[in-house]
Formats: sequence, structure tokens, C-alpha cells
Amino acid sequence: MTIRVGVGGWTYEPWRGVFYPEGLRQADELKHSSRQLTAIEINGTFYGSQKPASFKKWHDETPDDFQFSLKGPRYAVNRRVLGEAGESIDRFFTTGLDQLGDKLGPILWQFAGTKQFQADDMAAFVALLPEKLGERRLRHALEVRHESFRDPAFLDLARRHNIAAVFADADKYPTPLDAADEPTADFVYARLQRCAEDVDTGYDGPALDAWAEVARGWSAGGKRDVFVYFISGAKVRAPAAAVALIERLGR
Repeated sequence: MTIRVGVGGWTYEPWRGVFYPEGLRQADELKHSSRQLTAIEINGTFYGSQKPASFKKWHDETPDDFQFSLKGPRYAVNRRVLGEAGESIDRFFTTGLDQLGDKLGPILWQFAGTKQFQADDMAAFVALLPEKLGERRLRHALEVRHESFRDPAFLDLARRHNIAAVFADADKYPTPLDAADEPTADFVYARLQRCAEDVDTGYDGPALDAWAEVARGWSAGGKRDVFVYFISGAKVRAPAAAVALIERLGR
């Protein structure tokens, strides 16, 4: 079991000359970032299908112990009746995700901040999520962003299905879990969204020390995998925050 730390995506112009060395070819940015970080969350799968060749290329350009988290498609989560998302979910898993092999990490299903918790509605969605892709066990994480999800019934649903309720360190959206709460799955998915532009490492030293301790607690002595992503906030600082946390955890 491991604690993986990363950012969202790898193509971001303000990172050039800050995270990426001056003169680095854009084509080499994934190679560079995957050797500084231990995971990346891919946002592009939320907006549209990727090609199998792209997943294969990402697999081949990254180290053996690297992983990608993928956002599930918006067509599955941005609908009034979640139980009708089956076709969109099934299509997503035929787009070549298997080309990532062991580098396929959790699938993140991110819901709009206006989506409210309805127990039957969410249970119907969860029932549509496949347990395996071929012979590979899949991990699913639900990022819910409405206060109505701070409901024991939602957390119970997630626990019954070994699905991670995402922990978010965010100002804008409430999170169903506090950092000290018992995780809902055999892995943890956290999105830290308060990077400050006037802090070189996004979060200051004491905050990063504290998050390192939280991540170790989530791992429960190595019993759980943990995925921590620095997302949003001052995005230009996200890679430095991730690298600084990796250093504290002892890469």
C-alpha cells in the first residue's frame, strides 16, 4: 500500500519555467511530471472520450510505479436521474482504459455542486459502476459537493460498496467527510484545493507537515492506498505543493 501525491493534468502553460524547466519540449512534460510526482488526475476524460492509443502512450511514458486517476464522463454524472447513466458508464469503459494496465488508478465521479443527495437515486448510480475491467478490480471515488450529502445514509452506501467518499479541502464546496473521519473504502481519495499563490509551495510548511500526518493516518500503517491531489486554488503552485508533500512522506 502506498501514498500517492499528484496534481490535475500536466499541460498548463503557467507551469512552464516554474515546474517545467525552460526549454523543455511540451511533448516531454508528462515524462518530466511523472518523475517528480507519483500520480496524476486526468480531467480530459470528463469532457470527452480519449483514444486507446493515448492511454497506451501515457502508460509507456511514465514510471512503472506511477498511476493515473481518471474522471468519469460528465454525461454520466450531470443528469437528473442518475440511474439512467448506464449507457454512458458502459461506453466509458470501452474507450481503452485497459491500456493503462497497472497504472490505472481510481475512477473519480464528480457531481455538480447543485446535485442533492437522494438515497435511491445515488444507490441506483452506484449499482451501475462495474467492479472489474477485464480481470482488473476497479476502484471508484465519489466527489459530492452539496451539503445534503453530509448524511450517514450516503456514507453507509459508500462503505457497503467499498467506494471512497472524496475528502476535499475546499472553501467553495462542503465535503461529506472530515479528515479525522473513518474512510469509506480500502483506499482514500483527497483533493486539496487551497493552494495560495503567495506561498511558493502552495500550502505553507506547517500545513504540509499536518497533511503528511493526515495522509499517514489514512494509510493506517500501510493498510490503505492513499491518493492526494493538489487541485484548483492557485494552480500554478500545485506541483510544488505535491513535491513538498512527497518529500515529507519520504518518497
